[in-house]
Amino acid sequence: MEAPLCTERRLYLLRHAKSSWKEQGLADHDRPLARRGRRAARAIGGHLREQGVEPELVLCSTARRARETLERIEPARARSDVRVEPGLYAAPPAVLLARLHEIPAAVRSVMVIGHNPGLQELALLLARHGSSLHELEVKFPTGALATLAFRGLGWGALDRGAAELIGFTRPRELDP
Repeated sequence: MEAPLCTERRLYLLRHAKSSWKEQGLADHDRPLARRGRRAARAIGGHLREQGVEPELVLCSTARRARETLERIEPARARSDVRVEPGLYAAPPAVLLARLHEIPAAVRSVMVIGHNPGLQELALLLARHGSSLHELEVKFPTGALATLAFRGLGWGALDRGAAELIGFTRPRELDP
């Protein structure tokens, strides 16, 4: 039996786009995207298409604003296996990392669409360096995308300092 190769894997962490606070009394889980959030999600979707990013697996929080973000980037992930999972809603970094460890080794790229502070803390935990690391430490704004790369036999190799932050894109950088 041939040993699996140590291959490069990509992790895309996408914070949901800006949500609306217009409806008083609406549960946090049920808040929709604001107009600015809809524009930002479309811009990130366009960026993903331009960069040729098509994650094999997309894990999305069940929160309405996360699902609406997912819908607006849909053309960029047309061939992805998509899973909307309740456990991702407001998940802390340890829960997110444990979920990533469950991913089969054959999957080489994953996108997680979720919430802060969990996504920011996870990115900072995993990234040992990267040109945008300081910017990510300061703020992971709504609609922003952190791209991490690491080498390993599988997702179980992903751990503290195992990845490099190779991209950090904010929607405001993409607006015309």
